[in-house]
Amino acid sequence: MPLVTTRRGGLVGQVIEQLRDAISSGEWPVGHRIPPEAELSATLEVGRNTVREAVRALAHSGLLEVRQGDGTYVRATSELSGALRTLCGRELRDVLEVRRTLEVEAARMAAARRTDDDLAALREAEAERDAAVAAVADGGAETIERAARADTDFHMAVVRCSGNALLAELYRGVVETVAGSVATTMPDTVGTDRDVSHGGLVDAIAERDVERAAREAGEFLERLIERS
Repeated sequence: MPLVTTRRGGLVGQVIEQLRDAISSGEWPVGHRIPPEAELSATLEVGRNTVREAVRALAHSGLLEVRQGDGTYVRATSELSGALRTLCGRELRDVLEVRRTLEVEAARMAAARRTDDDLAALREAEAERDAAVAAVADGGAETIERAARADTDFHMAVVRCSGNALLAELYRGVVETVAGSVATTMPDTVGTDRDVSHGGLVDAIAERDVERAAREAGEFLERLIERS
């Protein structure tokens, strides 16, 4: 893990910032178990008590989850995402309904505001998502996890096309809550009539068709809600 050595003074705060950077950059993704306390202490050249305090602070803010006897895991990518995960709880239907609200509005904004660069990034995300999903039928758990992540990345790309940074952060918090369910349900839908194509949504955004984009996004989430 390429973390720089901290300077003297405000060590806990410095360690918090470096651990937060490792999380927000994706170096430690959601669900990842971070290195043990002793390893972090040696890497950062600080005492174990300093590391312990930093981890405790990030757990309190919702970024990390300490599992006694198992280790410490990444729970969210930001304090806002952590708070949203706490508020959403574990009720999948509630999360999907909130996700629908955000995605429909994001699709409208994306169709109205997207740039050529946004559209290129969105098409790339769609291609990666479709390729990963197509590989699920012949793959194992690692393939399913990769496809679920690619699907999440696609929807995140749609939200980024909205040009609204706060909406993107709100959405990230909600989608992190539901990401695990994607990996669970995906094997049952791939190759069946329940397998949802996102081509219509991409086309609507490309054509700047605001109402169609909203409709495509809403119909997709309605199907997920009906199955939840």
